[in-house]
Amino acid sequence: MKSNASDKNQAIHWAWVILVICFINLFVNYGIRLGYSVVLPEMIRTLGFTRRQAGDIFNAYFLAYIILSLFAGNLTDRLGARKIIPMFGVVLGIGTLLMGTSTSFWQASLFFGIVGMGAAAMWTPIITLVQRWFAVKRRGMALGILSTGFGLGFASMGRLFPIIVAEWNWRYCWYFLGIAALIMVLVNIFLLRSKPEDRGLVPWGTPAGEIIPAPQATTSQAVKTRYSEILTKGRFWMLGFSYLLVAGSLYIPTTFMVDYARYELGFPYERASLLATIHGIGQIVGVLTIGMISDYIGRRMTILFSNFCVGVAIVCIIASGGNVVWLFTSVGALGAFFGATFPMYGAAGGDYFRKEIMGTVIGALTIFYGTGAILAHRFAGHIRDATGSFSIPFIIAVVASVIAAVLMGFVKRPEEAR
Repeated sequence: MKSNASDKNQAIHWAWVILVICFINLFVNYGIRLGYSVVLPEMIRTLGFTRRQAGDIFNAYFLAYIILSLFAGNLTDRLGARKIIPMFGVVLGIGTLLMGTSTSFWQASLFFGIVGMGAAAMWTPIITLVQRWFAVKRRGMALGILSTGFGLGFASMGRLFPIIVAEWNWRYCWYFLGIAALIMVLVNIFLLRSKPEDRGLVPWGTPAGEIIPAPQATTSQAVKTRYSEILTKGRFWMLGFSYLLVAGSLYIPTTFMVDYARYELGFPYERASLLATIHGIGQIVGVLTIGMISDYIGRRMTILFSNFCVGVAIVCIIASGGNVVWLFTSVGALGAFFGATFPMYGAAGGDYFRKEIMGTVIGALTIFYGTGAILAHRFAGHIRDATGSFSIPFIIAVVASVIAAVLMGFVKRPEEAR
């Protein structure tokens, strides 16, 4: 097998092509997922949705997402990312286009559920693919670059969607993203490769002369053994419930923040949508800084501190009221910890479990993440309809983030756990 030393004749190692493509995949995917919160006020205004219905539409996405995510990682191991990512990308694009045709709650729920099915291959398979193309000591850098894709996607939608709505209407926001997702299907088919060996290469950053072991086939008995090893460990459940609580805490203000600013604070739609841009920029800052900090103080302490700061940021959002500077600053801070949270819990899976089962751990933790988001949307939407305010849901989000931080305090340090 070739080494990096023999790759010098290549202008660009194919790992960087893979990283760029996966970055764009995340950009489009999270533009669709989080862009829903930007389009939401216009959908509420024109279709007459209640906030509970608005939350349940997003829940349809998450329900399909977490169910399919359980299989996406395994399918990637069996069939390869080059087949799985484009296959799911077709579903993502079609579902997004259909969202633009929605005329009722049930249609929107069905169509966004289809979007969630397609999105199931836009996280675990992608980060698994990137890690296969980069050497161990280069993966942190690669994942840091990759993770800026979802923050930039959200930030861009906050600026782009008001322009599209002003020129046409909210339906064209979905059409634009659906076409982008289908274009990426073609890009993925032609340029993605499931592993470096497919191009006669080794992962980028591999020292010259290092022998890379051949990947082993995964049998059904091995899969059962992996899940048994994970589910019997108390640290997995502690991590999982902490993840559930902080995911719910983050999604309550994130999903409804444009709606909150538009109809509760009375901001014009363009200014309310700008919150998504601020949030997205905060995400980029968070994934590039907080993850690096965790390399020095440890993942456990970083997650604990981050979860507590999520609560502080939401308290500031509540206290800011209509003060634009304070509100935007608070949302930016929330975005930073939003962006860092999901990669951090994924990295914790590698800290507390064998690297050979890291993908399985990340897939299993996704259930907690999706459940937290589903509960948050149902609860927040129902309370907003009943009280006319997001004050109670935001306060509950603060409490949930603090409990999530406390739970991490009971998780042993990685070396103690091992």
